[in-house]
Amino acid sequence: MGIFGCAHDGYRVAALEILIAILVAVTSSGPAIYKQVRVGKNGRHFTLYKFRTMRQDAEKQGAQWATKGDARATPVGKFLRASHLDELPQLANIIRGDISFVGPRPERPEWVEKLEKQIPYYEARLLVKPGISGWAQLNHRADLALEDVKEKLQYDIYYLKNRSLILDLAIIVKTIKTFFVNPD
Repeated sequence: MGIFGCAHDGYRVAALEILIAILVAVTSSGPAIYKQVRVGKNGRHFTLYKFRTMRQDAEKQGAQWATKGDARATPVGKFLRASHLDELPQLANIIRGDISFVGPRPERPEWVEKLEKQIPYYEARLLVKPGISGWAQLNHRADLALEDVKEKLQYDIYYLKNRSLILDLAIIVKTIKTFFVNPD
C-alpha cells in the first residue's frame, strides 16, 4: 500500500513529481528542488524541500517575503504556487519526521529570530511540529507585511489551544478543497 491508499496512487504521485521536476528544469536555470532551512518544533532547524518556483537569483539581496504577483516567480512557478504543487516534495519532510500534514507553517530562522523580537508570543508556534497546511494558512493570505504575521499568529494560537483529530481532519479537508478551488 502506498501513502495515499494503494500502490498505484504512490506511483501517480511519483510520476507527477518527475513531470514537475522536468518542467521546472527545462523552463528555468537552477535545480528543480529548492532546499531551505526552516525552524521546527522546539526551534530545531531542518531542511525543507519544495519545487523551485522563483528565479535562481531571487534572493541575491537576502531573505524577503514573497509579494502578490511576485516578479521573481517563473511562469511554471506561478502555476505551481497557485495549485500548491510546489509543496509535493514536502512529503519527504513528513516521512523524515520534520513536519506533519497539519501545524503552523515552518518559517526561516532569520524570520523567526526577527519576529520573536517584534511579536509577543511568536515563539508559541514552535511548541508543536510544523505542517504543510494549517489553520492560519487556510484562514489568512500569505504574509505581505508584519500585520499579516500578527494576524496569522492568532490563528496559530487558536490551533494550539484547540488541537484535536476533528480540527486536523477539517484542516485536511479544507486544504484538499483548495487544490480544486483556488480563491487567488
